[in-house]
Amino acid sequence: MPYRVQELAASESIGIFKALASETRARILELLGERDMNIGELSQALEIAQPSITKHIQILEEAGLVSSGYSAGTQGMQKRCHRVHDQIIFSLDRAQPDSEFIAEVEVPVGMYSLVDPIPTCGLSTKEKFVGHLDDPLSFQFPERAQAQILWSAGGFVEYVFPNSLPMPTQIVGLDLAMEIGSEAPGYNNDYPSDITIWINGVEIGTWQSPGDMGGMRGRLNPDWWHDYLAQYGFMKVWRVDSTGTQIDGMNLSSVRIEDLDVKPWQATRVRIGIKPDARHQGGFTLFGRGFGNYEQDIVLRLHHFTRGGDIPAPVKSAFAKVPEK
Repeated sequence: MPYRVQELAASESIGIFKALASETRARILELLGERDMNIGELSQALEIAQPSITKHIQILEEAGLVSSGYSAGTQGMQKRCHRVHDQIIFSLDRAQPDSEFIAEVEVPVGMYSLVDPIPTCGLSTKEKFVGHLDDPLSFQFPERAQAQILWSAGGFVEYVFPNSLPMPTQIVGLDLAMEIGSEAPGYNNDYPSDITIWINGVEIGTWQSPGDMGGMRGRLNPDWWHDYLAQYGFMKVWRVDSTGTQIDGMNLSSVRIEDLDVKPWQATRVRIGIKPDARHQGGFTLFGRGFGNYEQDIVLRLHHFTRGGDIPAPVKSAFAKVPEK
């Protein structure tokens, strides 16, 4: 069982201080730290009449120190009591309001943790192709860590985003941003692809890319990048919060942040791919900060609430639009 710690400001703790101003109630909390007990067991252990124990439990419940529920016993229903906290930390500083912060992590397109490429496929650094074109083995070369563009006709690629937020943090929303498009041999502006996103194994929705865009050079592409290759993608932003999932502000699915098991101090897994039964099997291309029109890699932002403390320095917006070339 996890050790339960509650941190409170002094001004938030008046009810708790009043509830603890009793030796009997303090002893009840000590007993409940060993195991859950019913009113009769507490009465017997403390040698105090049950009506008095019931009154003390009510005070502890009102202070949020004890929770109770009814369960079947040998003589009918019985009220079992449970201690809510194992430790309470009181701060004498003024209580600070909850503030929404944003934690941002940017992962290069070549720093995937799992990959299942299907030709046509490949990846490239700013200087050269990695391995051989259309050879899935190239995705295992060490140089792939420097890749700034990646493409595959199907399959998937998965990334792990570290999350070092402190344990008491409440995560209320998630943004995922990337420049992405379809994957056709060469390029094809009319080449739809149903691209699906999974977070921690949960499918949050499918977006249809209109094509593998070319005919006009991407703003960031190196000079050696051939004109007949894909040139740029579309900046897409997925948002998951308590209301569901949106893409670029439009409703996409009913998946909520609570469904994704995104927790402090746990990695968040993001998979991008084409489902085997997708209607439009147009593959995917991911543009990192050295290709396409947007100077960024794959960005994950976690919206979270934390109590008190200094507001961290503002983070840059990962989703600011770059003027078209």
